[in-house]
Formats: sequence, C-alpha cells, structure tokens
Amino acid sequence: MAKKAEQDRRNRMRAVVLPLTTVPQFTSEQAKELCNEAAPTYVAATLKQLVASEFLRTVDVDGGEVYRWIDQQSFQPDAWIEGEIHGDQVKQSPVHERPREKLARLGAAKLSDGDLLAILIRSGIRGESAITGGERLAKWLARQNRLGSLPEMTCAEVREVTKAVNVANFAQIMAGIELGRRIAAIRDAVPTTPLTKITSTAEAIQYCRQRFARLAGDGVQEEFHIVTLDTKHKPIHDHQITVGTLDASLVHPREVFRPAIRDAAAAVLLIHNHPSGDPTPSREDIAVTDHLTDSGKLLGINVLDHIIVAKQRCLSIREEG
Repeated sequence: MAKKAEQDRRNRMRAVVLPLTTVPQFTSEQAKELCNEAAPTYVAATLKQLVASEFLRTVDVDGGEVYRWIDQQSFQPDAWIEGEIHGDQVKQSPVHERPREKLARLGAAKLSDGDLLAILIRSGIRGESAITGGERLAKWLARQNRLGSLPEMTCAEVREVTKAVNVANFAQIMAGIELGRRIAAIRDAVPTTPLTKITSTAEAIQYCRQRFARLAGDGVQEEFHIVTLDTKHKPIHDHQITVGTLDASLVHPREVFRPAIRDAAAAVLLIHNHPSGDPTPSREDIAVTDHLTDSGKLLGINVLDHIIVAKQRCLSIREEG
C-alpha cells in the first residue's frame, strides 16, 4: 500500500515538473496552464518547493512575478522528485542515483560537482544529508564563481553554506583537493617529447592534445586558433584568431591567413575547442573548414587539418569527413 502511495505521489509530481522543464521561464498562471492535469494549488506548492531547492528563482518582469530556471540543463526531474519523496536521504534514494554507485558505474569524470562533494562529505546531519550538502555547496560555488577558490576556504566559511560539513568531512574535502593537486603537479612535471614535424592526423592530434590542453580541460568559450607550419610541416607559431561561437561569418580568411602570410607559412593547422566536452563537429565546423581550405588554395597555403579539442578526446575533421 505504501509503495502504491509513493508511486502515486511520484506520478503526481512528474505531471507538474516535466511540463515546466520544456520552457525557460513562466508565470504562475502559465505554469497552471502547462500543468492542467494537476490542481492549481498543487502546482503552486510545487513551484515553492522548486524555489526552496534553488532550481527556480522569481524575477520581476514588467511589474509581474516570473519563475525562471537557475540552471535548466543541470536539473534532473526524476532525481529531484526522488529527493523530495525520500527526504534526500542516501539510503532511501534509488541505488543508481547514489553518488558512490554512480562513480563506480560511470567513473569520477561523469559525476557533477555536487556528487563529488557529497562523496567527500560522506555523511551529513539530521535534516541535511551529504547529497543535500554537496549540491548546496556546489550551487553556491557556481553562483559565486568560486570553485577554484574552494581550497582557500575555511571550515567556518563552508559551514555558512551547508551545515552538513563538519570538521571531519571538511578535512576529507581538503585532503582530496590536495591529493588532486599533487597528482596534477606530477603529471605536469613529466616531460613530453615535442613533435618536430606534423605529417599525419595522429601527429596533428598528439600535438594539439599537448599544446592546447588548456582549451580541452578549462576552456569555457570556444576559441579558434591556427598553427603555422613551414615547408617541412614543422610548427612555426600558434595564433589565436577568435573567441566565441565558431561561425563562418566571423572566421574570415583574411584574419586566419594574415599571420600565416606573416610567418611565411606553407601550411596551417586549424584548432578549436568544444567546451561541452563532446568533440563531434557541427555543420558550422565543417563549413568553416571547407571555406578556409578553399581560401588557402587560392593563397598557396595548405590547410593540413582541423582538430577539435575537448575533454572527451581530440578529433580530426579531415579524418571524420
């Protein structure tokens, strides 16, 4: 009987939450129209819950109150509903949604900041689980743009954000950060053999993986670069051309080939990053490559390849195409 009541509540919440995720913002009346299968009072109550959970915020637009998603892409309706039903206690959450189980199944790289912090917090307090504390801290750090400064925060500062962190699990968070720092330092210290020549797709990818590691790991905007090459395809210099979404109208051949002509380059290698982590080329990426290749032929400068760098991997448009 309890299971049926739980499932009924889950279905009732989904009937409200799922329609709301189809739009970026809405008024209270629009929400009730979207969720016309639910009672208006229940819709209003659910909106309050989403605001309290810091997934929605209210803003004043033309004198009226509008609900707006804080980070619509990161919101997971089913996970939020399960948290509301079970009080966000780890043992009551579905196994596949628990941070440690997700790490074992997907790997640490696939977990959100909130999940990673929940694992380090390990156990929360009555009324605020490790999951709640991890999500609360991750959201606060994101809003303040302070994730990078977490190592410098004190236990008292973190506890102002979430009471789930105490002296013991604060020490676990700091230890995890320091261990990560030391591993990164060792990896950065390992010398890599610089390529003296780029004559194949594999060598182009290897060069870009080393030379543009920052773009792959930390880039928050798309950046378009070129590497100029001499007659033996040895790198001469790399040049940043644009910052922002790659667009054929913005990446003008004049801007791309000006530094190549200045360097007396025989060829160029095109590089840009995908901050999303997925290197799959878009139609615009392919169009830019074709346009610049044709322009290079007129100038006698060969476009050797176009490499997309991303967290998942590096990809050659020539090879994919």
